[in-house]
Amino acid sequence: MSMQSLPTNNVFDAETTKILASAFDAAWEEVKTADGSSADERQTAATRELLARHILALAERGERNPGRLIRNALRCLGRDDG
Repeated sequence: MSMQSLPTNNVFDAETTKILASAFDAAWEEVKTADGSSADERQTAATRELLARHILALAERGERNPGRLIRNALRCLGRDDG
């Protein structure tokens, strides 16, 4: 699941969409590095969706700083971002 396929009530401009996608990709890399390859496909998809939803929720509240998006999304998943 990608960020673009998740429903949202807000429409983000192109620059914001790039920021959100970049933050998602970076946060997902952190998750993959921490988890290795132990997760099954359904768990992976669910985690990716939850991560994307957290990032979108932050953006809907106005957050645009990539570092804060990443840190807060990882925190919402109960992960330490290093």
